Amino acid sequence: MRLVLFLNMGGVERLEDCEIFLKNMFNDPYILGIENKFLRSFLAFCITKMRVDAMRKNYTQIGGKSPLNALTASLCGRLFARGGGVGFDFVNLYVSPFADEVLGRYDFTKEDEIILFPLYPHHSKTTVTSAFSALDEVLGRLKIQAKIKKIDIFYKDAIYNEMIIKHILRHSAQFPAKTLIFSAHSLPLSHIKKGDVYEEHVREHVELLRRGLEGRFEEILLGYQSRLGPVKWLGPSTASLLAGLKNEALIYPLSFCIDCSETVFELEIEYRKIAAKNYKVVPCPNDSLEFQNFILSRL
Repeated sequence: MRLVLFLNMGGVERLEDCEIFLKNMFNDPYILGIENKFLRSFLAFCITKMRVDAMRKNYTQIGGKSPLNALTASLCGRLFARGGGVGFDFVNLYVSPFADEVLGRYDFTKEDEIILFPLYPHHSKTTVTSAFSALDEVLGRLKIQAKIKKIDIFYKDAIYNEMIIKHILRHSAQFPAKTLIFSAHSLPLSHIKKGDVYEEHVREHVELLRRGLEGRFEEILLGYQSRLGPVKWLGPSTASLLAGLKNEALIYPLSFCIDCSETVFELEIEYRKIAAKNYKVVPCPNDSLEFQNFILSRL
């Protein structure tokens, strides 16, 4: 048996899950960067209590749940239906389905192979390192003897970038904007100063795509979204770019492979309140045929 496990932070299915998600996320040592478990747990508790009501209100505006799980399940189903004898499933780090429950569905032998596939194009300790660390812990604790293969980051992959360009141009034909904004999830500058390569990867990715889109837009910008708290984060913010827009724009959510609250709420709803001009958000790759082809090319 070969089983591909897609790894992601996860999306809540019920408003009650918001507290679970926040608690688990801020207890992740790769997120807060605090080694002392007691202090990290205390801060996670405080942050969760401060943010949970706002998170629930945001999710209420998109139907009470994230689209991430349903879209990832659809991606798994479409890939499996294409044959090849490979199974597909997914694991969330901070909300169900967790690694324990997903891996518990299967009986693995030493001849089986588990392919860990984080759905993050760029490397960050807060995403890829965290995901692999969590899965390594569960695989070890469950004493699973299968062979393990890890899929590396893929922002330089030609097939992946051809897909992005194709999706952008398809939407540009329907919404002829002069400006293209690549919006990436932001990260505290403290992480970058400690050696996280995320910003470097994002900037390299934008330059690769800029070359592939040469002449298609009057300007191509990079912004960062989803900032939290008072500390300094990567910028400029996507919100500030939208507030200063002089032309209609397309937005491509560069660091997301599956639509989630950051795309369907933050980009589609929240930022429209401050945008100086109209804009259109290009959906994430999701379960598209092009994304399926890219995934199969990496196995």
